[in-house]
Amino acid sequence: MNKKIHLIPTKYILTKKNKLNKPNWIKVKLPTNTSRINQVKSALRKNNLYSVCEEAHCPNLSECFNNGTATFMILGAICTRNCPFCAVSHGKPKNLNLEEPEKLANTIFDMGINYVVITSVVRDDLYDGGAQHFVNCMNSIRNKNKVKIEILVPDFRGRIELILKIFNAELPDVFNHNIENVPRLYKKIRPGANYRKSLLLLESFKKTYNQIPTKSGLMLGIGEKDKEVTQVMKDLYSSGVTLLTIGQYLQPSKNHLPVQRYISPLEFENIKKEAISIGFKNAYCGPFVRSSYHASFQN
Repeated sequence: MNKKIHLIPTKYILTKKNKLNKPNWIKVKLPTNTSRINQVKSALRKNNLYSVCEEAHCPNLSECFNNGTATFMILGAICTRNCPFCAVSHGKPKNLNLEEPEKLANTIFDMGINYVVITSVVRDDLYDGGAQHFVNCMNSIRNKNKVKIEILVPDFRGRIELILKIFNAELPDVFNHNIENVPRLYKKIRPGANYRKSLLLLESFKKTYNQIPTKSGLMLGIGEKDKEVTQVMKDLYSSGVTLLTIGQYLQPSKNHLPVQRYISPLEFENIKKEAISIGFKNAYCGPFVRSSYHASFQN
């Protein structure tokens, strides 16, 4: 990143004196025909399944649903943590839906998906954090579908040794765990998480299952500094991560963490160049980039 070039006008940087304006590159164009979107939503409701696209208010929902793709969210729709940037509901989760793996496999088959991303809420109430349920879902999917599977996992409360043993029964094609942002802001944006433990999860998985690509992602615009982002990228690469996604944080509602600044497309391009220079195999960086956005093309 070129720190001498200021690519963002002041009106796109939050200060005490100004109201943050949303730049034109952030505006989402909604489709006129929503029939395909409604079909995907109907399939999810029919099988009592959830998508992070809906639960997290993803700006790419219309595009992805129109293309017949979705990022499935397992382990229910209620998270045991309350991160101020996240739109997913939090509270006391319900019991595990033991029919979810089979219903998930059937839905993927019916939708004709050839690359699936599975994520989850954080389940600190479960001893394994839901790792076995991830394995059960992957197993059911592969028994019915010839698809590639990417999993975007929580930190499992740092129980790495247990998690590695559980995943040995069924491995994904890509292992993804988002670092989210810089360690200085963790207490503010990611209560209950630990930066070093997240790095260790990624590093330990890569060392144990070297043939599986590992991936991570960040969201920018919540108070991080350029040099901090660079250090996080270096930390991830040193931990064996080769695939990187970096996007713009967007405030889900007035009750969530406010956006501190909007990063321009040109800045994102500079960040991508820096990531590649560090050594990442692929780096997808842009305002609407998310962990699972066009995931099949990210590997």
